[in-house]
Amino acid sequence: MKKYLENINKAFESRARLGIMSVLMVEDRVDFNTLKETLQLTDGNLASHLRALEDAEYLRVEKQFVGRKPQTTYQATEAGREAFKNHLDALEQLILSNRQNE
Repeated sequence: MKKYLENINKAFESRARLGIMSVLMVEDRVDFNTLKETLQLTDGNLASHLRALEDAEYLRVEKQFVGRKPQTTYQATEAGREAFKNHLDALEQLILSNRQNE
């Protein structure tokens, strides 16, 4: 079992970060408000998790103005997509391992 735990990525341990990456794996780009509403997070909570994923280079941030309003959108990087897929694979292997031992 320890072998499977080694592949669990700590960057995705929180529900918020798991949710952010799940949304970004399905949608090409997502704006801040959509993420906030979808994941039911506060501005500050979402911003801190987005910053952590950005620091890990798992997502790309784009800021622009739409009309006179600022809009921030997020997109998973290739490294982020790969890391998230590896994390999900590790979780799946851990679950399968536990089921076989029952």
